[in-house]
Amino acid sequence: MVIGDLRHRITLQKFITEVNENGFETEVWQDYKTVWASVSHLSGKEYYQAAAVQAEKTIRFLVRYAGDIDTSMRILFRNTQYSITSADNIKYENRFIEIKAVEVEKSG
Repeated sequence: MVIGDLRHRITLQKFITEVNENGFETEVWQDYKTVWASVSHLSGKEYYQAAAVQAEKTIRFLVRYAGDIDTSMRILFRNTQYSITSADNIKYENRFIEIKAVEVEKSG
């Protein structure tokens, strides 16, 4: 991995419950962390495996290690939302995390 490949800014978000001004609980996506990432589409075998589960718009993000990234989060990248399907600490070296995420379809 060449550090220069981490040239895209992505924002990780967490789904939280908060109390609004009327005292009601609402669930919202809250920005958690903005990081530099390498971004690429899946290709070859990975693409066909993802397509087998209808994940046609799957993207691979590579970020510096942050042990708290998990599948309950989502990513914002270029005004598009991506639901995290996996987060892999590559070779358990605590250097980089490979995140696979599928584009969230926009409603109405």
